[in-house]
Amino acid sequence: MADKRNLSFWQMFNLSFGFFGVQIAYALQSANISRIFATLGADPHQLSFFWILPPLMGMIVQPFIGKWSDRTWTKMGRRKPYLLAGAIVAVLVMVLLPNAGSFNLSTAYVFLGLNAAMWFGLFSLIFLDTSINVAMQPFKMMVGDMVSEKQKATAYSIQSFLCNAGSLVGYLFPIFFTWIGIANTAPEGVIPASVVYSFYCGAAILIACVLYTFLKVKEMPPAEYAEFHGIDKAKSEEKKSEGLLKLLVKAPKTFWTVGLVQFFCWAAFLYMWTYTNGAIAHSCWGTTDVASAEYQAAGNWVGVLFAVQAVGSILWALVIPRFNNLRVAYAVSLLAGAAGFVSTLFIHNQYLLFGSYFLIGFAWAAMLALPFTFLTNSLEGNPYMGSYLGLFNCTICLPQIVAAATGGAVISLVGGSQGAMLVIAGVLLVLGACSVCLVKTNQK
Repeated sequence: MADKRNLSFWQMFNLSFGFFGVQIAYALQSANISRIFATLGADPHQLSFFWILPPLMGMIVQPFIGKWSDRTWTKMGRRKPYLLAGAIVAVLVMVLLPNAGSFNLSTAYVFLGLNAAMWFGLFSLIFLDTSINVAMQPFKMMVGDMVSEKQKATAYSIQSFLCNAGSLVGYLFPIFFTWIGIANTAPEGVIPASVVYSFYCGAAILIACVLYTFLKVKEMPPAEYAEFHGIDKAKSEEKKSEGLLKLLVKAPKTFWTVGLVQFFCWAAFLYMWTYTNGAIAHSCWGTTDVASAEYQAAGNWVGVLFAVQAVGSILWALVIPRFNNLRVAYAVSLLAGAAGFVSTLFIHNQYLLFGSYFLIGFAWAAMLALPFTFLTNSLEGNPYMGSYLGLFNCTICLPQIVAAATGGAVISLVGGSQGAMLVIAGVLLVLGACSVCLVKTNQK
């Protein structure tokens, strides 16, 4: 196929619309997991350990989803069966997770320092993040499968917009429900109704959006796909014999250099998701009592701040393409995010934090777009795109696992201050910005 067909705007929009719903689920998880487990009885030194599970499941699941879906051809499609299966499981778990404190389990049983409610929440979180990862990965792959090279930047921009729009909705749900009169406090050990209803609504939107993409998008059959990508039968058969470990050994240098930048960036954001609630509850509301109305109000405000971050990300994403050098754009974005993190230590007014999190959105915009731009350019013409995208997800997951595993020790070194952990996040982004100089965009 010499001239690859172009897709209309709405065809590209339909490809990624389900991502809007998936991102609502992910945003609800990111903004509320620390709040949920703190409410169930976890102390600040335990919080980071709960955050090991989401990236661990992503690291396990996404490479295999990439590999398996590369080789899946069904009447429903190639990537879509995984998309639908992941969404269905995610919806079920989203209904269960916020009810972890409602089954009178908090004092029923304690094992390894965790009560029964926390264990219930822990296993719910495992299934939630596994299913979100299963549902999320196919969207990235379908763009690679069905969009020509000259339209990929536009298609991924649409996906990035829907991603941030979904984040906005997910982050603001709890404060919206509080505003319309849903209770934002609950008995000790019970998750407030504002959070519970947020997860219910997120689950409904998730399945509706995924079904929309599932029904609207028709994936290419094998013969058309091979012609579209210029893949002959011999290469296709060779592709089936390649294992993930062998592909990792053959990964382009860009995979590893961008992966180093990713390590610092995603460790920083893991600390943000883990400690923002406790940090601003102490600095702006003057409380560390998780059962207090002030702490739960701070929990709602975390959603607002993360929404501001999403707005900053959307706007900065429009600026990034204007840079003549994308590596400079990457470094500048990370430094802006670092300034935002460090500034939180000196701010005690909840509204002034808007500026901090707006700057943090600059780093998030770069993290969503530029690593995949560098990697896919280095993989041009490579028949293992899905597998490499799955493997590349490990550069997102591994740093979060390391940060979560060491978070308890690090917070002890800074005297238990959750605000200081956000400063450490800023330092990590500075290290990431310095590492950008190692990325060679012309390497294959």
